[in-house]
Amino acid sequence: MLILMLVPALVVAIVFHEVAHGWTALMLGDPTAKEQRRLTLNPIRHVDPVGTLLVPGMLAVMGAPVFGWAKPVPVLMQRLDNPRYGMMAVAAAGPLTNIILALLGAVALGFAIPDGAQMTAGDTGMSLIADAGGAVALIASGLFYFVLINTFLAVFNMLPIPPFDGSHIVEGALPRQWVGYYAKLRPYGMLLFFGLIALTWFAPGLGVLENTIGVPVDWVMRQYLGLTAYIANLS
Repeated sequence: MLILMLVPALVVAIVFHEVAHGWTALMLGDPTAKEQRRLTLNPIRHVDPVGTLLVPGMLAVMGAPVFGWAKPVPVLMQRLDNPRYGMMAVAAAGPLTNIILALLGAVALGFAIPDGAQMTAGDTGMSLIADAGGAVALIASGLFYFVLINTFLAVFNMLPIPPFDGSHIVEGALPRQWVGYYAKLRPYGMLLFFGLIALTWFAPGLGVLENTIGVPVDWVMRQYLGLTAYIANLS
């Protein structure tokens, strides 16, 4: 049952993430994604075998937070009206979209919490969901994981490791004389990422994900669930 909630939430999160990159690039002068028919919400055109299937499946088996990525939407920096700052905006559009999706999910979750349930900002909401039973519990659980996955995906993509979105933002913000040095990390970016995954697998006691991505995710989730609690207690 859990996988039936996680997979749709993950697919929606990563597809909207990638389409946001493409639409932002189009608005800033680069029609490459449009030319390659990637400005679509059809998940088939965005599936990446590793990021959409293998990595999320492996993390689910490990019991780690489930996240992934889609096939990157093509963006040609040279075609942007302002290549440096345009690339920063394109990169930021994906995580920002996930933040907005998580916000919408948190609002919807507030309305899905059972009538009469009193929820506090520190409550995960899962105990209240479990008490609901039936279709209400299923819908509310799905919304909770939707908020969690979008939050995790937004924070994860802000890692300053090439080729993730955070690296493009850092590269655009760096003084021009430093950009060349930072760009040398690109060939090793995925090695660094899979190194983090390997440490999570082989040395769970180190808490690599929990102490890096987990800290901001927990903080953001508390804000969202505070909003959920406010709405739940009003409805």
